[in-house]
Amino acid sequence: MDASFPSLWFLQALILTSLLTVHAQLPGAWELLVLNAGVASMHTAVTRFNTVVLLDRTNIGPSRKMLPKGHCRYDRNDAVLKKDCYAHSVVFDLKTNQIRPLMILTDTWCSSGQFLPNGTLLQTGGDLDGLRKIRTFEPCEPDGFCDWVELKDVELVNGRWYATNQILPDGTVIIVGGRGTNTVEYYPPRKNGNGAVELKFLSDVEDNQMDNLYPYVHLLPNGHLFIFANNKAVMYDHQDNEVIREYPELLGGPRNYPSAGSSLMLALDGDFSTAVVVICGGAQYGAFIERSTDTPAHGSCGRIVATDPNPSWEMEDMPFGRVMGDMVMLPTGDSLIINGAQTGTQGFDMASNPCLNPVLYRPDQPVGLRFMTLNPGTIPRMYHSTANLLPDGRVLLAGSNPHYLYNFAAEFPTELRLEAFSPEYLSPDRANIRPEIKGIPNMVRYGETFEVSVSVPLPVVGIVEVNFGSAPFATHSFSQGQRLVKLTVTPSIPDNGRYRIKCTAPPNGAVAPPGYYMAFAVNQGVPSVARWVHLVA
Repeated sequence: MDASFPSLWFLQALILTSLLTVHAQLPGAWELLVLNAGVASMHTAVTRFNTVVLLDRTNIGPSRKMLPKGHCRYDRNDAVLKKDCYAHSVVFDLKTNQIRPLMILTDTWCSSGQFLPNGTLLQTGGDLDGLRKIRTFEPCEPDGFCDWVELKDVELVNGRWYATNQILPDGTVIIVGGRGTNTVEYYPPRKNGNGAVELKFLSDVEDNQMDNLYPYVHLLPNGHLFIFANNKAVMYDHQDNEVIREYPELLGGPRNYPSAGSSLMLALDGDFSTAVVVICGGAQYGAFIERSTDTPAHGSCGRIVATDPNPSWEMEDMPFGRVMGDMVMLPTGDSLIINGAQTGTQGFDMASNPCLNPVLYRPDQPVGLRFMTLNPGTIPRMYHSTANLLPDGRVLLAGSNPHYLYNFAAEFPTELRLEAFSPEYLSPDRANIRPEIKGIPNMVRYGETFEVSVSVPLPVVGIVEVNFGSAPFATHSFSQGQRLVKLTVTPSIPDNGRYRIKCTAPPNGAVAPPGYYMAFAVNQGVPSVARWVHLVA
């Protein structure tokens, strides 16, 4: 049986259950999904079986979800629990809202992750006994019993705490940086036996508040990597271990951990040759060093065409200063900026004034018109919270634990509730133009032409898009591996009450690395429920 809740926290949560869906004059709607997920999710990933893996530290003390009877973890070095029979990872079934405990053996505090081409979740590093560990989770049907596996025959060459993972065009994963680790390495290890390779850029930008942690890594359509740390960025050739371009410095101070801005690469479309990176928000420099909880976060965003021969940053301001915000790529190509605080910095008990209003970022609008303020939530989501796009177009919010251990009596308590935010495209008045995918291949190859069949309540006007969205690994205000690719499509053709759309799969792994993607049909800005498609060479 799960451990009981502190009465005050439980009473507050029960009151909120009477407000399952909140509507306001501003766009967007909120929905409370689960009162007790058991763990405060520091790391979150959506699987192709429409389940969600939630993952916390192992040395956090008692969670609120027990492992199955007879399953316990023994760690004589654990400062809190030598015999630990509590779950620190769970899997969440989106259809039933049921939670199943998972067994994780070594510390995953501030670790990294990425899905492999076969759909297995690769999870790397952490702290203490998890520093060099590699773990996998091979997802299964919601009624299955898949669980974490800790690899015995291979470890990381360097310890990785606060690193970033990115899948590459050939399906291997690069693991970048970490605290005190200014190198990169690969999984599986490269055959040339180089192991970990120094990336001097990371040490060059390191400062006394460590703003090179959790670097922002984006795979560009030319096959190179855009790597941003502190306030600088480079284009990195991972094949030859060579920095081939240095970008201009981004104004506004550091953006990475612990300054905690966020970043994404905008949707790839057209001939897929242009990549645009956006970086928003962050703490004022020095807030982390001074442990200041009331220093205002800044609201500046920088936008750069990373593939331009002469790139420069275009600056604009969000409606709110925000630290620890999450940027989520939506199926339409717009993005959602959600979670975080308006003052302070990342770290335990180092932020206040939660930023409850999400913001919609519309990249196709001119400067000054790109941001739209959305309906505020009621649950603060600050340090160690996550946001993930779901196959039905909603955004899942999980976690928030600004404390060293679980603490339900603090001003900003440990958060076990799961909720979903529905963008305006899911509002009832858009239901009559929402498409439904009736037919799509389960697997497509690069460059292949294939058909998608959709139905729409009202006649289609204009082009119905088909867009591939990745399932990233969300942690610490950055979604590792996040990507949206807008496929080349032909106008839809009416066919017995449905519409047939001819699509061309992405041309290569630099545009879309191999793996499972959520395929959305988008009609007049309204996405369908996604179908999972396996993209292979």
